[in-house]
Amino acid sequence: MRELTKAEEQIMQLIWQLGPCFIKEILASLPSPRPAYTTVSTIVRILEQKGFVDHRVFGTTHQYFAVVSKESYSHFSVKKMLENYFDGSLKQMVSFFSKQERLSVKEMEELLKTVEKIKREKQ
Repeated sequence: MRELTKAEEQIMQLIWQLGPCFIKEILASLPSPRPAYTTVSTIVRILEQKGFVDHRVFGTTHQYFAVVSKESYSHFSVKKMLENYFDGSLKQMVSFFSKQERLSVKEMEELLKTVEKIKREKQ
């Protein structure tokens, strides 16, 4: 899997949200000021070349749909961040976000429960 640019990721988020959609629907979902139709179309074609989306032909137009799930890309992104910024240590990453986000005691307890659940599932 390849990393997406900020613009590609913005469009991909909309495709995941909308489901199968046309360029005009993606364009309508973008905040103002909206880019040109051709700009969005170009980004979608790049996403298609990268293997993130595919299309169905309807006459002279195309309906695009996600081939890579949001969950798969999220996993890829978090893994890359973990490797690049935390030396592959989940403990370092959780510690960093715990301090930066000033988690409440309740949130920390929920996080610990999640970690314990994952631990049990791996055994």
